[in-house]
Amino acid sequence: MNFSYEQLLAFVTVFDELSFSKAAVKLNKHRTTIGQVVTNLEDQLAVTLFERIGRRVEPTEDGVFLYHYAKQAIEQARTFDKVALSLSYGGMENVTIAYPSFLPHQVLFDIRDRLMKDFPLMRVNFIVRNKAEIKQGILDGSIDFGLTNIHESRAIHSFDSSFLGHIEFLPFVKKGGKYTEIPKDKVVSQLSRERQFVLRVFVEEDLGEKIVLSSIHEEIDQLAMVIKLVSEDFGWAFLPKLITKSEYVTQNIEPLDIDEMREGFKFGIALWCPHSKQNREVKKSIRAALHDSIEAIRASL
Repeated sequence: MNFSYEQLLAFVTVFDELSFSKAAVKLNKHRTTIGQVVTNLEDQLAVTLFERIGRRVEPTEDGVFLYHYAKQAIEQARTFDKVALSLSYGGMENVTIAYPSFLPHQVLFDIRDRLMKDFPLMRVNFIVRNKAEIKQGILDGSIDFGLTNIHESRAIHSFDSSFLGHIEFLPFVKKGGKYTEIPKDKVVSQLSRERQFVLRVFVEEDLGEKIVLSSIHEEIDQLAMVIKLVSEDFGWAFLPKLITKSEYVTQNIEPLDIDEMREGFKFGIALWCPHSKQNREVKKSIRAALHDSIEAIRASL
């Protein structure tokens, strides 16, 4: 069956916007053109994709069924285009790596150390971004690699996604502070009434229901600031278990031992990057550095 990328793109965009006019604006086309492209696709498929209701449209049952496959075909076509384009380029001289604020700095250091050894002349920029910003940055080319949580992440991407493992989060308090005196069987109920510091990235990525325990909570952008506030006994926070490798952290804060919580909250972490030939070796180095870093930290716990 001979249908075009243009037809699938028009179908998916109309489906997303529920309007021929809005889809036309998004695709920088005339409304009549988009309507004709979709109509031609319907004729070729012998399937009605939309019910026309005045200026709005509603997808039919067949349209809803085909949307997923059309979306997947578009993403694969974009991937093909990016991979083909990358074949004409050489190695990378400058990379930007985006990461969420909850990622321990030791992990970032280990990545930079590995890249320094493997690509001594390459410039590496690190920036803090949430998942939505990382995705957009990879799509528009402003971000080369992104480390992000993949909690409830969709499987369809126009970029490469490699699962790296899980990061566990435990409730941390000041070492020897007031919270360490709480009986193990009463920790959860007590913490729910105490000030909790929450990394803003969790709220931005709709993880608040999992990570926010106390009604008295404050949002903080940076991991270092949360650690400082907890170390001063101003409150408590869920922090990555991996930070216990840090000498500064182990001297000032510690995770609580809780009867009601045998394990902490765990989030999957993935490495996102465009499909391209020139980032292949850099990706290998980043993955190797992450694996070695996480394994070394776990071995020391």
